[in-house]
Amino acid sequence: MSTKRLFVGNLPFSATESELLMHFGDYQPHSAKIIPDRGFGFVDIEGDQLDACVEAMNGSQLGGRTLRVNEAIPQEDRPRGGGGGGGYNRDRGGSGGGYRDRGDRGDRGDRGDRRGGGGRY
Repeated sequence: MSTKRLFVGNLPFSATESELLMHFGDYQPHSAKIIPDRGFGFVDIEGDQLDACVEAMNGSQLGGRTLRVNEAIPQEDRPRGGGGGGGYNRDRGGSGGGYRDRGDRGDRGDRGDRRGGGGRY
């Protein structure tokens, strides 16, 4: 049978790969990989155990945190999306970002006057 990869989210930052392997031990995991400082990782298991593992492990507790477990989506298959903002390409939406001289501020003065301390922002 083929190996499938599980995404495991909401990991405690103190979790180790060996703890993750032990936590998924009932499903004979092949390997575990934690992405440092990001709070998620991956566990490889046999494909025929995928559904049962997700059902049992999603919502389980590790280190006081409730794990989110589902089948990992390969990077090339994920929909691209993202964040807005920026302002360098106004055709894409977002708020425009950055500083713009806005003549519609009336008699409020510049930012330095409004903040009471003078200087920059």
